[in-house]
Amino acid sequence: MSPLAFRVLGPLQVHGPDGPLRLPPGRQEVILAALLLETNRVVSTNHLVDLIWEDNPPETARTQVQICVSRLRKLLAGADGEVSITTRPPGYVLHTDAGNVDAALFTDLVLRARRLREHGELDRAVRLLRDAVTLWQGDCLSGLDSGPLANKARQLNEERLTAVELRIQLELELGRYDGVVGELQRLTHEHPLREKLRGQLIQALYWSGRQAEALEAYRTARRFLAEELGLEPSRELRELESAILAGRLPAPVAPASVRVPADRPEEETAGAEPEEDPEPAPAPPSPETLRQDAVPHQLPAAVADFVSDAGRLAALEEALTGRPGRTTVGLAAITGKPGTGKSTLAVHVAHMLSETGFPDGQLYCDLRGTTGTPATPEEVLGRFLRALGIPGQLIPESLDERAEMYRTRLASRRVLVVLDDAAGEGQVLPLLPGSRGCAVLVTGRARLTALPGAHRVELDVLAEDRALELLSRIVGRERVAGEAAAAEALVRTVGRLPLALRIVAARLAARPHWTLASMVQRLANERHRLDELAHGEMTMRASLSLTYEGLAPEDRRLLRLLSMAQAPTLPSWLAGALLDDRRPFPSDLMEPLVDVQMLDVAGVERTGGFRYRFHEIIRVYAREQLAAHHTPEARQEALTRMAGGWMHLAQQAHRKVYGGDFTVLHGDAPRWEPPASYTDEVLADPLAWLDAEQASLCGMVEHTAEAGLHDLSWDLATSLVTLFEVRGHYDLWEQTHLSALAAVRKAGNLRGTAAIRASLGSLYMSRNQFDTARQALNSALDVFQALDEPMGEALCRRDMALIARTSGDDAAALELYRRSLADFDRAGDVVGRAIVLTQSAHIRMRQGEIAEAQNQLDEALDIYEGVGYTGGRARTLRRVGQLLLEQGRSDLAVLTFTEVLELCRDSGDVIGEGHLLRDLGHAFVIMGRPDRARDFYDRAVAAREGVMDFGGGALARLDLARLLDAEPGRSRELLVPAVEVFRERRMGRELAEAERLLATGC
Repeated sequence: MSPLAFRVLGPLQVHGPDGPLRLPPGRQEVILAALLLETNRVVSTNHLVDLIWEDNPPETARTQVQICVSRLRKLLAGADGEVSITTRPPGYVLHTDAGNVDAALFTDLVLRARRLREHGELDRAVRLLRDAVTLWQGDCLSGLDSGPLANKARQLNEERLTAVELRIQLELELGRYDGVVGELQRLTHEHPLREKLRGQLIQALYWSGRQAEALEAYRTARRFLAEELGLEPSRELRELESAILAGRLPAPVAPASVRVPADRPEEETAGAEPEEDPEPAPAPPSPETLRQDAVPHQLPAAVADFVSDAGRLAALEEALTGRPGRTTVGLAAITGKPGTGKSTLAVHVAHMLSETGFPDGQLYCDLRGTTGTPATPEEVLGRFLRALGIPGQLIPESLDERAEMYRTRLASRRVLVVLDDAAGEGQVLPLLPGSRGCAVLVTGRARLTALPGAHRVELDVLAEDRALELLSRIVGRERVAGEAAAAEALVRTVGRLPLALRIVAARLAARPHWTLASMVQRLANERHRLDELAHGEMTMRASLSLTYEGLAPEDRRLLRLLSMAQAPTLPSWLAGALLDDRRPFPSDLMEPLVDVQMLDVAGVERTGGFRYRFHEIIRVYAREQLAAHHTPEARQEALTRMAGGWMHLAQQAHRKVYGGDFTVLHGDAPRWEPPASYTDEVLADPLAWLDAEQASLCGMVEHTAEAGLHDLSWDLATSLVTLFEVRGHYDLWEQTHLSALAAVRKAGNLRGTAAIRASLGSLYMSRNQFDTARQALNSALDVFQALDEPMGEALCRRDMALIARTSGDDAAALELYRRSLADFDRAGDVVGRAIVLTQSAHIRMRQGEIAEAQNQLDEALDIYEGVGYTGGRARTLRRVGQLLLEQGRSDLAVLTFTEVLELCRDSGDVIGEGHLLRDLGHAFVIMGRPDRARDFYDRAVAAREGVMDFGGGALARLDLARLLDAEPGRSRELLVPAVEVFRERRMGRELAEAERLLATGC
């Protein structure tokens, strides 16, 4: 399969195996160009937005970028090229071999040419520079309309001219004066302001024996600069003129180290000086000479199945070998969690650069940073000095003297030093050479951020495609292709961690009769997973234990306890809860684990605090250590504190939404309070926090239920109804409550059982499953009455009244509302009172008691405004709108409904939004505007069914069908699903009307 070839050095083009691909003009071109210019590096979404719209992006800009990226993925995937675009915060990465992008290839060729020049291989450097410039087919990204991209294109255009100037300079140094004159005349005409080109033309003419033309070229340059810019030529050009006039401009002499390849064609060596007769062979060197010329080659063997990102290798090569003019030692640090392949990458890079970049030797030392006995700088310097030819008896004792001798020994050499598994910067700094010709490559699990000027590479797990490639190289491509699904599952099971993947691959390679699926099955049991991740000398447990044992005791304890958390990401306060440490900045407890890569930073909260996460293999190891070091009682105490922290935050979120502990029952389980400043900041928008932590909170309900913490389980579950009800998360509502119900039943917790049943009754009522709701509410009410729990009684009777009202039994509903009101008053719950007043006002309206309804709604609004409950105010205003509609004040009703609709949208109340859209439909029917009514009913159907509220959707379908007498086909399409819902939920009145309309339409 031929890879895709991308061209940006000229018009943007993509060439596939079957020829050029057609790129849709506009945004997709801009996005692809931006990704190609940063091949294998992240390009942020914000940057892409700026490239397309610059200073005036639309609100949908990020969405449009996502759409364009999706289309590009399909286009590139359909071309069978080895390229992918992956999402990586904060944007996207285009993955492909750098050699497939002409800009990357150009940069690589120029870089290689510069290195060859440093080594005196001018002829080869010239040929590489010619190849580099040949890649260009015009100005970079010509024809692409993007101001910011044009700046990057101008930079590449400048690099092209710089490469041309460098190639011509090398041609001059090789004595090819005549051969470049014509080209220089063209270039100075095309780029008249580039004085370097003019200087090279003057030199080429002069050294070709054309002194008069050289002086004329200078005068031409001088006239142009004076006329166009009002400037004199640069000092360099003026000095050239003076040297020519004085006859003191000697031709350049190629360095003595210039090498001509042995297979160079005869015509290329024409004119070269004949070699002198070779001197007699020297006598065998003495032992002293051997010691002086010792060239160490200490690198361990590289692995044959190495896989890595080409861009990462190129960046490391550049950091270590450097650009011309570098004045300091090249320094790179490779860090990462255990098992990510730091040492493998370092050894591979060192071998890759050993011959061309560092011909004077390679030093290597395992610094043993993760062991209990790390190597001292004195010990390492002693080894290195002996390797560099210093007899042992001449090596000084003190660290300073050894370091001085080491730097002196390397001062005139190009040596690469590899320091593997460093404990920290203090171990590394004395081992740095002083010569700019040397370089140091360090690996370590700590981040080594204090190494001055170091290029840092932080390794993470492999991308899925590279993980599969590594697996294929070890166990065989045919075997992986034959079990593609199992191969992907295997890669996921080990978390794409290179060492873990190497271990399972080695086991599979050693047992060709094993299937990949059988290996996945062996790894499925978490308790035995680390046992399976061992083969020969490679063990995942041993690798992790080196880092674990190097932690302070309290850090080890935190790592173990954190493994109990089942949340996808971990907020920093969890560390304080698990250790019962109430410091104001609990992230300080997490950071030592981050420093040694046992925890990853997963993101930043809206407060500026950090979120953390485990790699799954590290979590498994930490849980293994947890079981070994903590008693069940200690684990239960820590879990209680962790769950108590989530419970405290959920309770505070409910208070901020409702204005207090209203319309909710709480248990007596202990809370653990995170720092008050954190709580205030994170709950500034309580519903947004509940949304963001939904997975963690629901998981904690399940976790506490399984662990027997029944009081926390039911309390947290019912508190989360604050979120479930507004967002329409009915499935999560049921799932969490059934888990908590099992726990409280098992524990014989009557109050918790009643609270869960009452809440489930509200859920079933919201789904219009009225019979099931009645059963749940009645059973809960019996318990609450026996316990004399007024809040529980109030909640049950309120919902039972709503069911009666919905079923058309207004008398029973009013009696239940009356008793619920008394219960809420007995419990001191003013918001509960306001809810009952609002709901019962609807019955008063239906019965014509307009004044009484208005009084109840006014009292409810006063309560909501007093406590600051926006959601309650919105629901009451909705009833006000309905009251206005009853009074014939339709225009004012529409204004009220519209205001409430905006309140619902602002708060994310999708259920309320569905109600309001239907209310607006009713209003426009009354106003005699069926066209507007149809629009709102249509939107109500979409809103209700979009959150799986098929009961509410069926009611809106019935409303819409009433308006479609002239469209029987559309009416039937609406009613058939509605009839099924009404029948299933035993909504008799609605079912009868829907069936009548269907019969009429037929």
